[in-house]
Amino acid sequence: MTTILVIFHSQGGDNRKMAEAVADGVDLIEGSCAVLKDALDATLDDLLQCDGIVIGSPEYFGYMSGAVKDFFDRTYEAARGHVFRKPYAVFVNAGNDGTGALTHIERICRGFQFKKVHEPVTAKGEITPAILDACRLMGQTIAAGCAAGIY
Repeated sequence: MTTILVIFHSQGGDNRKMAEAVADGVDLIEGSCAVLKDALDATLDDLLQCDGIVIGSPEYFGYMSGAVKDFFDRTYEAARGHVFRKPYAVFVNAGNDGTGALTHIERICRGFQFKKVHEPVTAKGEITPAILDACRLMGQTIAAGCAAGIY
């Protein structure tokens, strides 16, 4: 079974919608399942046991949410050397343009030595059906790639 960890933080519900769409996409791929977790509840074991990870954050003041940063902080030292080239993707719900949050998340992912396998999905404003479709496609892509051993 291919497992994709989808971590997110959401206060108003928009990032949860995006995360659920990613998870729906993962679950569409035969032999794959999504583990959907709030960033504050996600653990080192979740990270170590998954085949790939999708990270979702709102943009606050040009930065990722504190909850997502907390996940990175709690898992970094113990994960080092155990997650080399783990496939990852990112989605951001932006108050501005999302570049600040995205830049910082991707910098941290390079520190973990994850492998970027999908272009980010950035929502600017309302969460539209097109944004949710892009999130589902992201989930399908990472799950299919992991299941096929491409990543």
